[in-house]
Amino acid sequence: MPTLLEYFPGLKAIVLDMDGVLWRDKQPIGDLASIFKRIADLGLKVVLATNNGTKNVTEYQEKLDGFGVTLEEWQIINSAMACGSYLQEHFPQGGKLYVVGSPSLKDTLRNYGFEIVEEGVPVLAVVAGLDRQINYTKLRNATLQIYKGAVFIGTNPDRTFPTPEGLVPGAGSILAAIEAATYTPPIIVGKPSPLLYNLALERLGVNPQQIIAIGDRYDTDIAGGIRAGIKTALLLSGVEDASRSSEWIPAPDIIAQDLTELLF
Repeated sequence: MPTLLEYFPGLKAIVLDMDGVLWRDKQPIGDLASIFKRIADLGLKVVLATNNGTKNVTEYQEKLDGFGVTLEEWQIINSAMACGSYLQEHFPQGGKLYVVGSPSLKDTLRNYGFEIVEEGVPVLAVVAGLDRQINYTKLRNATLQIYKGAVFIGTNPDRTFPTPEGLVPGAGSILAAIEAATYTPPIIVGKPSPLLYNLALERLGVNPQQIIAIGDRYDTDIAGGIRAGIKTALLLSGVEDASRSSEWIPAPDIIAQDLTELLF
């Protein structure tokens, strides 16, 4: 297949998803050190933008270091940061939150000026994401807060999460349980909301015609890129299967097996 720059001669930057694009849990997808060297050799700027809000920027940098890749803080954005940005915009006075999610998600929201509380205290919003220690008590507390008027915010709608063993439940599965109990759909701040891509555009200093979003999930990565008005590339290295390509309307600009095929 033609190289990325042969497809798009004016391309200046790429936004990469992580899970299913760079790795499946702890397993890299291809030689990541060579892949990022190739990106640099092509003269492309890069930002990583993931719906996975379970890790903070430092934790992602450490994971990348383990694969021989060094990125600066500004090059990593996740849905926890998008959530913090959304909350600051809508609740500039700050306030209390109930969070169903990882310790890193809670830490990120604290950094945006919000207080994380436990059950029994009225809150502005319930924020829910992937929580590997999910239990009935957390679902109960979130449900009660939403019935009391708290805004329901979801970090991302990804129903599944790619691992070397196969697909496992993602944040969307937890959101679905809370929505079923409250009859209230969440406000999604991660992809397919364009917020993450808009943050990436600001950091990269390019316009939408000069960037491409690369991801493994049509309904989040690609749909979000289309909403943001940028080019898209769907990789088959994560959750999607080529047999479903007839369902991808509008279609991605490029479909490739993985980053190695797309870049080399």
